[in-house]
Amino acid sequence: MIAFDLTCENDHVFEGWFQSAAAFEEQLVKGLVECPLCGSTGVTRHFTPFGIKRDRTSSESAPTEAHLRETARKIVHFFETNFEDVGPSFATEALKMAYGAIEPRNIRGVTSEEEEKTLIDEGVPFFKLPLPDKKPTTGEH
Repeated sequence: MIAFDLTCENDHVFEGWFQSAAAFEEQLVKGLVECPLCGSTGVTRHFTPFGIKRDRTSSESAPTEAHLRETARKIVHFFETNFEDVGPSFATEALKMAYGAIEPRNIRGVTSEEEEKTLIDEGVPFFKLPLPDKKPTTGEH
């Protein structure tokens, strides 16, 4: 399976999962790919910032726990490096960006359930990423 970041002609951004790039193209031509927000079939694929490559030479069919931990570490590092931590101000900053009061930027932080409901009600896209506990490695205290 492969995930693509997609945008409809009304500038709604969403994700689609397909068996292959060829399967995406085939479904796109047939008008089967549509925006979940407005139903538009005028969809284009755009650059995905990262992906996880599977080692096709491995005899194992499932990734090892060590591989999963390393992948999780890389994902966390990506967000820590490329997203500004705004802490408990996440909802406020996201709303300001959504309404054009400040320039859009990559942010991360925390929200309450009430703030999440407000973001959803206002149509502000966000997602929750559960982060693994930061446990010291051997030798650290």
